[in-house]
Amino acid sequence: MSAARKGLAVRLGGWSTRHRKTAIIGWLLFVVVVAVVGGMSGSRQVTDSENGTGDSARAEKILEDAGLQTPAGEMVMLRADRPDGWRDAARDLVARLEKTGETVRIKPPVRSENGREALISFELKGDPDTAGDRVQPVVDAVEKTESAHRGIRAYEFGDASAQHMLSGMLTDDLKKAELTAVPLALGILLVVFGALVAALLPVLLAVTACVGTFGLLAFVSHELPLSESTNSVMFLVGLAVGVDYCLFCLRRERDERAAGRDAATALRIAAATSGRAVLVSGVTVMLAMSGMFLSGLLLFKGFAVATILVVLMAMLGSVTVLPAMLSWLGDRIDAGRVPLLNRRRKKGVHAGGGVSGRLMRPVLAKPKLFAAVSGALLLVLCAPALGMKTEQLGMEKQFGSDAALTVAYKEITGVFPGGPAPAEVVLRADDIASPRFGAAVADFKKEVAAPGRFGRTVEVELHREEGVARIEVPLAGSGENAASRRALHTLRDDLVPRILGPVSQKAYVGGELAGNVDFNDQLKSDIAPVLLFIAAMTFVLMLVCFRSLPIAIVSILLNLLSVGAAYGTMTAVFQHGWGAEALGMEPAGAIEAWMPLFVLVILFGLSMDYHVFVVSRIREAHDRGLPAREAIREGIRTTAGSVTGAAAIMVAVFAVFALLRMQDMQQMGVGLAVAVLVDATLVRMVLLPSVMALLGERNWYLPRGLRWLPSLGHGEGPAERPRRPLVGAGR
Repeated sequence: MSAARKGLAVRLGGWSTRHRKTAIIGWLLFVVVVAVVGGMSGSRQVTDSENGTGDSARAEKILEDAGLQTPAGEMVMLRADRPDGWRDAARDLVARLEKTGETVRIKPPVRSENGREALISFELKGDPDTAGDRVQPVVDAVEKTESAHRGIRAYEFGDASAQHMLSGMLTDDLKKAELTAVPLALGILLVVFGALVAALLPVLLAVTACVGTFGLLAFVSHELPLSESTNSVMFLVGLAVGVDYCLFCLRRERDERAAGRDAATALRIAAATSGRAVLVSGVTVMLAMSGMFLSGLLLFKGFAVATILVVLMAMLGSVTVLPAMLSWLGDRIDAGRVPLLNRRRKKGVHAGGGVSGRLMRPVLAKPKLFAAVSGALLLVLCAPALGMKTEQLGMEKQFGSDAALTVAYKEITGVFPGGPAPAEVVLRADDIASPRFGAAVADFKKEVAAPGRFGRTVEVELHREEGVARIEVPLAGSGENAASRRALHTLRDDLVPRILGPVSQKAYVGGELAGNVDFNDQLKSDIAPVLLFIAAMTFVLMLVCFRSLPIAIVSILLNLLSVGAAYGTMTAVFQHGWGAEALGMEPAGAIEAWMPLFVLVILFGLSMDYHVFVVSRIREAHDRGLPAREAIREGIRTTAGSVTGAAAIMVAVFAVFALLRMQDMQQMGVGLAVAVLVDATLVRMVLLPSVMALLGERNWYLPRGLRWLPSLGHGEGPAERPRRPLVGAGR
């Protein structure tokens, strides 16, 4: 290719091979320094008001601005085998709780209707955000009370105990994911390359990209606070993308060496083809991820920053550090060969594509049939998504029905409806000590006392100096069911604006259920603009990259089918429970509220890896003069090994998350794993070639009005003679 059309990937790869020490040492120093300094600087976690939206977030904001924090509340229900048989245990428990030094505002026991249960409510001292770290003495006190009194069962649930369990689970699960995903990726790469050094290289580059991003996120968090799950999402995407990008480039370089080209030529060709595809794919992924900035939720803005940074790191490492490493290692890249996994191919090319070659014959012979069948199968996979129900899953659903916390939650809400998750009315007024304000609160309490709509006890806190009032209103029902939602709407639409609105400057209804409703409503309004943005960006990039209107349109449609397959699978397994037991999972009856938007963005980005890689090779073959169907066969055959290996790694990494204990991690893992598997097989190996075969030469149609678009090369330029004999090449 001409110097003017060498492209960024070739120039970066050329510089790296000429300055390989600078490239390698500079990369390592950057990763180490950023990780160490970022770790020392610490990170800022998102606050409740920042993490929420709507009136519930505004209520939290009033409390935060006034320096008031909602204390970490805990509840313990004691159950006896006879009415009032819990009284001695209740006195003992209160004494033990006081001795811990961690509790305040221990309330008298509330007796159940049949008299066999009593509910004791209290709060933990100090910062509610760190209550989970200090709740263990309280948990021990409850357990000792239960053991000391025969016939007594104790059930504890609250902010601190849930936080304690969640924090421990997240930490353990992240370690499990890291310790499992990396060896899995390494094992698959060993099968792909048959040599230990070649397998280690992509894993090391991906891991260093993730480590460097951990450090960068620590700096970012001081301007954009991040949630606890951000690092898990970043690692998930970073490992999958980092390994894939390196695999594509390394595989092409190995193929060119096996075909008889010298090291410098092989590296140049790999940069001009796979390196260029990596840059296009990386930019596409980052633009797709940037769609999350359109969300009104800080959670997704954090996800956007984390995924963009890790994809950028992985992309830069693949087109700079990888060529430098290959130039330095030379033939040592094949060191540590594994018997039976590195058998030399008679033609000297690694990308055999034997199975794909046999598959292409019937697909290209009868493209209409295979397009119809594969399209129908994908629509069947998408069908369950039509009934998808989303909600922000509570802790009891996140942990599973057998978890002690879940059992406690169900027992407490069954006897004392609305207990663990009351609504929270927050007001700001000029004079909350005035008789007028007091009379309004008294009227409000009378209305709430109407039977059937709300719980028993309404708690009122007046903070005169801050001019803030906080009223806890137990909701009817379980705290999340239809009865609870009706009670919440009654508060928001009638009681609060009618009774408390006239005596306050601001009045908002918050609490767990209110936060869930606001969060879910925001997500539903976010998904359309995010989808339109991602689709538009993908369309433009594909149009510019391939100078083809049909390819740009097909890219969007195929990506939507992959996303639909993920939605359908998640709905079938986790909402309807189809096959959940066989997978060792428990359906939650709904999909986590943030999951559809997250999966949409991630899959739209990640599926471009395969699409750009495969279509680039097809276009490369077409530009060499092959007819349409021969170009398709050649492109699929030569990319089959890389796509299969890359998909296997992604599926393995996502499957690890599907095996974790948190319900949202399981949903994400299953949805992404199935979508990638379907995308790399049914979509890219059957539907894409059959559709392209039907289009024929029209694949590359570009309207006259768009012919001003730049022409980007897809090949390595004029073929060069191999500089060494194929026999004895050692590849």
